[in-house]
Amino acid sequence: MKKRINTSGVVYSTDPNFKIEEKQDEVESMAASQQKLRVKLETKHRAGKAVTIIDGYVGKQLEKEDLVKKIKNFCGTGGSCKDGEMLVQGDQRDKILQWLLKNGYTQTKKV
Repeated sequence: MKKRINTSGVVYSTDPNFKIEEKQDEVESMAASQQKLRVKLETKHRAGKAVTIIDGYVGKQLEKEDLVKKIKNFCGTGGSCKDGEMLVQGDQRDKILQWLLKNGYTQTKKV
């Protein structure tokens, strides 16, 4: 699989020294006690199925995926990490809030 570079609309350049600069999207992670996470329930655009969304995590994508994996394992359900949001299937707000508070995410709220 080839790694594609976002060219930002550049198709061709006549400058022989032109190079596309890659942006680093990695953000330094905050400590668990400083994370301001919001746990909410959403059913819109999901064929009536309930999905619990955890939003507000600041950190690297791999750490976010690891966190959602631990939460899914605790809840015994499926889910994913898409578009900056962590998704867990079903109405798991209370379980997720309990797990996050137990693991040091003290600024977490249920919305």
